[in-house]
Amino acid sequence: MQKLAKREEQIMQILWQLGRGFVREIIEEFPEPKPHYNTIATLIKILKDKGFVTSKKLGNTYQYFPAITRDEYQNKAVGDVLKGYFDNS
Repeated sequence: MQKLAKREEQIMQILWQLGRGFVREIIEEFPEPKPHYNTIATLIKILKDKGFVTSKKLGNTYQYFPAITRDEYQNKAVGDVLKGYFDNS
């Protein structure tokens, strides 16, 4: 599992909180200044390519869902820290 960039992780935190969401709903959860629609749409596509997000087509738009749980990501991140800094002990 790849490590997420800061903005990618923000999007995942929002999706984990919402459970699912459209791009506009995700943008609404960001603090001011809100990111541009195309920026978030591109990052969600990257997250989908990385396997963190799945989608469902509804009409002419997509609804996005987390493909992994927050706990799965946190456990992997902590494991990477242990492996990198403490020689996996």
